[in-house]
Amino acid sequence: MTSESPSLTGTDPTSGPPPGCPAHGLGPGAVHRLYGPDAEDLDALYDRLREQHGTVAPVLLHDDVPMWVVLGHAENLQLVRSPSQYTRDSRIWTPLREGMVKPDHPLMPHIAWQPICSHAEGNEHQRLRAAVTAAMATIDHRSVRRHIGRHTQGLVNGFCERGRAELVSQFAEHLPMAVMCEILGMPEEYNDRMVQAARDALKGTETAIQSHTYVMDALSRLTTRRRARPEDDFTSHLIGHPAGLTDDEVREHLRLVLFASYEATANLLANALRMVLTEPGFRAQLNGGQMTVPEAIEQSLWDEPPFSTVFGYFAKQDTELGGRRIRKGDGLLFAPAPGNVDPRVRPDLSASMQGNRSHLAFGGGPHECPGQDIGRAIADVGVDALLTRLSDIQLDCAEEDLRWRSSIASRHLVALPVRFEPKPEQDVDLPPRAMPVPAQRSGPKEGTPGGDPVPAAAPRQAAFPEAPAARTAAPAQAPAPSRGLWRRLLRWWRGD
Repeated sequence: MTSESPSLTGTDPTSGPPPGCPAHGLGPGAVHRLYGPDAEDLDALYDRLREQHGTVAPVLLHDDVPMWVVLGHAENLQLVRSPSQYTRDSRIWTPLREGMVKPDHPLMPHIAWQPICSHAEGNEHQRLRAAVTAAMATIDHRSVRRHIGRHTQGLVNGFCERGRAELVSQFAEHLPMAVMCEILGMPEEYNDRMVQAARDALKGTETAIQSHTYVMDALSRLTTRRRARPEDDFTSHLIGHPAGLTDDEVREHLRLVLFASYEATANLLANALRMVLTEPGFRAQLNGGQMTVPEAIEQSLWDEPPFSTVFGYFAKQDTELGGRRIRKGDGLLFAPAPGNVDPRVRPDLSASMQGNRSHLAFGGGPHECPGQDIGRAIADVGVDALLTRLSDIQLDCAEEDLRWRSSIASRHLVALPVRFEPKPEQDVDLPPRAMPVPAQRSGPKEGTPGGDPVPAAAPRQAAFPEAPAARTAAPAQAPAPSRGLWRRLLRWWRGD
């Protein structure tokens, strides 16, 4: 591709679709839709686009609205790190200005400009972003890890005695909401209704508006309470920042933080657990100590980023990206999913990315996710604690029966059914303990004189022992830890 490639929204009088058609100037069959039959397998579609167009490809959104999708790793970084050339303010987007994007467009909630830091730039971006970043900096990460551990223990207690669970709806979709409600300062708002409202609002269903209203009402009550009586939580620090955010600005940024962190972390948890349960080598590395849980989470962020694409960036001037001519007003999709598998960065997708954090999962540049460490902590502690409690956990269906719900923005695992030997509940205020798996004695071995029983298989070692630094399970007959060691573990768990 060269800089002379035609613009996505150009009106050059070339052969092909007539003027006014989104594909005008690109030639017949040159543009693929990111919706409908074309998009049933987006990963395969991105591969075809890379072969046909290179690192920046023309595509069509719903209603055949034109867009560029950025497929190259380096080009994605160039996009998000060039605020002088690209903005997130959709008000300059040519299709929107020309009336091609209707108010009821399915992607309008993602695209429409809002008075929040992720859509602002210049001094206004600095003012709003400074308030969010400063509030994030006040979060006590030891306290957060304590909240994560306590909520993980509580969620696992809800199904550990049954021997079966569905980890998406019973775990991955609940843990991030419980923790974020603690961080924001509204633990009383966490319940099944809040989780379902967030899921519904993000799915864009017929009841999405009512669900969105439910969440915003909770955030409005929180803003009013903390404006009148500040406490040591994210919301109070956001309100008290010298930037002087209005109540509307506070509510909108609380919504941004809650929805973005919830959606990303729920996907990250589900994806990481799926990898552990379905890829033998992955689990073996964890059990054998060759890989830690944080390293496993980073591998998941490479292979299954929580957001496939992010809407959107818009060209502030005529420019060039990946050999394509980008016109002022063109829209571009920042695309972590195809960018993370760019052959120039990962020629062998089966190779481990252990220790490499250069993935695109959390964006980059001025709009890089400010809460990524919270998301990592929820996944690290949650996965570790769950696998400690349920060390014999196995997938309870054929791997090929797993299903995803895909959209342009993300790919959600629908369900992750698992089975394990039933375990007793544990105290939520204590670290998770690995429980021995009962030995399964078989009947007499056929053809064995005297009917000698077949020796039972040795219990599986716990994937993650209680000590946070240890990654190899203790022998089955190891003595109980001393009282002093137990006290040190307890202090770590409580964040003392």
